[in-house]
Amino acid sequence: MTDAGAVGADESSADAAVAAAYDDRAKEYIALGSRIDQMDSSDRGAVARWRDGTSGVLLDAGCGPGHWTAFLHDGHRDVVGIDLSARLLARARAEYPHLSFAHGSFRHLPFAEESIGGILAWYSLIHLPPADVPGVLVEFARVLAPGGGLLLGFFDGEAGESFEHAVAPAWFWSADALDALLRDAGFAPVSGERRDRGPGEMSRRPHGAVTATLR
Repeated sequence: MTDAGAVGADESSADAAVAAAYDDRAKEYIALGSRIDQMDSSDRGAVARWRDGTSGVLLDAGCGPGHWTAFLHDGHRDVVGIDLSARLLARARAEYPHLSFAHGSFRHLPFAEESIGGILAWYSLIHLPPADVPGVLVEFARVLAPGGGLLLGFFDGEAGESFEHAVAPAWFWSADALDALLRDAGFAPVSGERRDRGPGEMSRRPHGAVTATLR
């Protein structure tokens, strides 16, 4: 039998480790990737299309310094960001004082049931141990309104295989592997994509993304 208290402690420890890693390297991360013009044009286009096709309040899950949160808001949308890193959130709040940001974990989102219209998790689930991802998708489903949208960005590879990330432990995913987990959590997958990186992008690892709606 699994000890629920031990599982909770393990989850808190994992979240704390990721938060500390990003806090320690916040200045470097901000310098390399805190402006929307540093993001690839294909990514900006994909997020914009998802944003404009999704109704209701949008959540930027793993917002970091807030550049994607601001991008969502630029579509004249109500938006909120959430992140584990206090230092990245401090930057987000200073840079975008007109937006709302929360400090917290995906595991227990501080939002009411069915209160969110769409969730963007752009390269933020990669730091969750693979066994923890199904529970987080269920939590995403809890706060989404029926028909709500989800857009996940990730490094495409052998699902569940770890790799050397510059900041914190991370794992590859694939659209096929996420498809099964999304269905189990109550989502209907809509689309998936994979592309290799081009010159000048922040990473050389292949990009993957999936969209889904809550059934």
